[in-house]
Amino acid sequence: MLQPLNLNRIHRWGLQSPPASHRLLPCLIQPSMADPSEAKGEGSLRKAFGGVLGVFILLLIGTLAFSIRLFSVIKYESVIHEFDPYFNYRVTQFLTKNGIYDFWNWFDDRTWYPLGRVIGGTVYPGLTLTAGSIWWLLNNLNIPLSVETVCVFTAPIFSANAAWATYLLTKAPPSHQFEVKGTGAGLTAAALLAMVPSYISRSVAGSYDNEAVAIFALIFTFYLYIKTLNTGSLFYATLNALSYFYMVCSWGGYTFIINLIPMHVLLCIVTGRYSSRLYIAYAPLVVLGTLLASLVPVVGFNAVMTSEHFASFLVKCQEVFIILHVVALVYYIKGILSPKMFKVAMTLVVTIGIAVCSAVLAILIALVASSPTKGWSGRSLSLLDPTYASKYIPIIASVSEHQPPTWPSYFMDINVLAFLVPAGIVACFLPLSDASSFVILYIATSVYFSGVMVRLMLVLAPAACIMSGIALSEAFDAFTRSIKFQLPKLFEASPSDAGDTNRGTQDEPTKVDNNTPTEKTETTAKERPSEKHRKKEKKKLEKGKEIKEKGKENTDKVSNKPLNAKKLLVLPLEASAVAILLLLILGAFYVVHCVWAAAEAYSAPSIVLTSHSHDGLHVFDDFREAYAWLKHNTDVDDKVASWWDYGYQTTAMANRTVIVDNNTWNNTHIATVGTAMSSPEKPAWDIFNSLDVKYVLVVFGGLVGYSSDDINKFLWMVRIGGGVFPHIREPDYLRDGQYRIDAHATPTMLNCLMYKLSYYRFVETDGKGFDRVRGTEIGKKHFRLTHFEEVFTTHHWMVRIYKLKSPKNRIRGKSKKKTNPKTTSKINSNKNVKKNPWQ
Repeated sequence: MLQPLNLNRIHRWGLQSPPASHRLLPCLIQPSMADPSEAKGEGSLRKAFGGVLGVFILLLIGTLAFSIRLFSVIKYESVIHEFDPYFNYRVTQFLTKNGIYDFWNWFDDRTWYPLGRVIGGTVYPGLTLTAGSIWWLLNNLNIPLSVETVCVFTAPIFSANAAWATYLLTKAPPSHQFEVKGTGAGLTAAALLAMVPSYISRSVAGSYDNEAVAIFALIFTFYLYIKTLNTGSLFYATLNALSYFYMVCSWGGYTFIINLIPMHVLLCIVTGRYSSRLYIAYAPLVVLGTLLASLVPVVGFNAVMTSEHFASFLVKCQEVFIILHVVALVYYIKGILSPKMFKVAMTLVVTIGIAVCSAVLAILIALVASSPTKGWSGRSLSLLDPTYASKYIPIIASVSEHQPPTWPSYFMDINVLAFLVPAGIVACFLPLSDASSFVILYIATSVYFSGVMVRLMLVLAPAACIMSGIALSEAFDAFTRSIKFQLPKLFEASPSDAGDTNRGTQDEPTKVDNNTPTEKTETTAKERPSEKHRKKEKKKLEKGKEIKEKGKENTDKVSNKPLNAKKLLVLPLEASAVAILLLLILGAFYVVHCVWAAAEAYSAPSIVLTSHSHDGLHVFDDFREAYAWLKHNTDVDDKVASWWDYGYQTTAMANRTVIVDNNTWNNTHIATVGTAMSSPEKPAWDIFNSLDVKYVLVVFGGLVGYSSDDINKFLWMVRIGGGVFPHIREPDYLRDGQYRIDAHATPTMLNCLMYKLSYYRFVETDGKGFDRVRGTEIGKKHFRLTHFEEVFTTHHWMVRIYKLKSPKNRIRGKSKKKTNPKTTSKINSNKNVKKNPWQ
């Protein structure tokens, strides 16, 4: 491609004529192209059209992100999903009804009876305040939507915002020196995030959980950090701190941000990439962000006291925050002192820095050593040591989303992105900038944490989409450039015509070059100078020839470099076309998988279940049936005991007081319920009666094949209960190390309360008592309940509710045991001793 004449090369060319390509340029350029004003107008028009097209594509991506999450509403109904969202919905109802001040001071006496819970100080308020603000705004605009409707559609709305934030993070900033990648990569990454199944699983319509808004806050905070790093603007630094504050309000995963950014700052310092922009991007975030985070009641002083925050404020405050200030001071001193004085100042600064760091490190070690868990929470320790929860905290290990993922989980949640991520990492190194190094660090850390806990696949999804968007954009750019470079050859003229034109262009510069020496000889002949003058002229001519040859070599080197670079990027036409076709097929496969995941895998609400069989679709609405029965057939002050999974739903849908719920903040209270379920009927009745429980709810799936029932969760009840009350031992419930409910089950298992409440009258369903989940007949089929009575069982036997019998109505044994007269006196003497019902 011909380039316009660069006047800066005249110095290199000397007095010689410019290269032939530049002398021929005016003859080869069309008149319309030669006018710079018209070219400038065409460029601005093209840029404006590209901007409008980009905005239109972003709107389509936002619409896609919103609409693909509506399958749950279309196939089922507008209903809240899962367990935790019901608590968030109940809190939002309270906020919209009573106001913000009553919300902060709300003491909920319907949870964790008899302890209760201070809602304002134990909840992340970001989701609730966001949905409440949307409801308030819509009602002020005379759009009367219910609180439930707003809660159902909050997650799809913020998924569109997350896609747009991904575009901002991935696209090139104005200064290409600090870019992540271009606009094409940004649009591709946004489209991938709009459909990625891992994010859909937490943001479908009805999934009213903290992650619905937190992922947007996470991506937007990263974008503002990169923006501040690129511009060095305090305005963007302040916005970054505010965005981080919103993230702190929304989700406990904010600790990922406050640990990842210091790691990137340390990486930039170590690799010699320090600048004032780095200081402005990090220092205000740590100071202002920490102050704002401490204003959130659930965080409070944890923002500076726990080890999760030490990474940014204390531990890496030594390694990053203090180092950053030391480096800034060194650069400042270096600019104002002489080299000799600079060495003296450096010695002084290093000495003081080592002393301060040693003092802070000593204080830190003392604080950490005083904590049994070294200042780390149980969930954080389980991230650093995947075996920690299973060894020491079974309540964390019992949650399915805290388990490590399997390889099929990666293919299910990010699909083909797993294969594109390595290519995106390679592309980020070409060239490596501050922004691209941050994205590489983001993907590396998120891959590790997602391998520890399946829930954190949600954090991996944006990073995988960014890397895949970069890989796809770079691949399409290379393949389309190859096609564009070779496509005109198919429409060229015949080879003979091309050869004539080439000869003409080659002959013309030689004619011009041959004319120049003849002119010089004519002038010398006319002047007829002396011999001295002739020798001087010969030397000048020889020097001119040398300069001319050197200039040709330099220009050949300069002109050949871009040509060689282009030749390296050009692929065969057929290979480029096939590669683009394969990428399109890969994208189509990704779209089909995402639509299937959104429509089938992640749209079914856990409270309403469906199954397909030869006779059609079956709907199981047993949960709402049971909660409706509790709401209409029990007193308002009655207490309901169940495993903690169903606490939020019971409180929100039945409006009854529960003993434990999904907050799991009190391990002893949960262990008490687990001990009652693991005990025989009489000790279990004593425990529940001491807690003022009137009804017990169990979930049973043996009839319809529902695998997430309480029998499958029972071993976790044993482990959690045994962790607090040693008389509950897991081996007592296992036969040869196997968990069984058939005739070979242990007597302890066959006589525990969970077994009896689940399988009471079960043999009446088919005459055999065949459990479809466990695939076997139950061991103990015919038995009576002495301390509990069945009051309600749903249509498909999925939820069973029992009532504690009062002491005077309890059924005694058929015959009283004969007592020995010698022991009656000892028994009477022990009557006044109060027995601990939990032993």
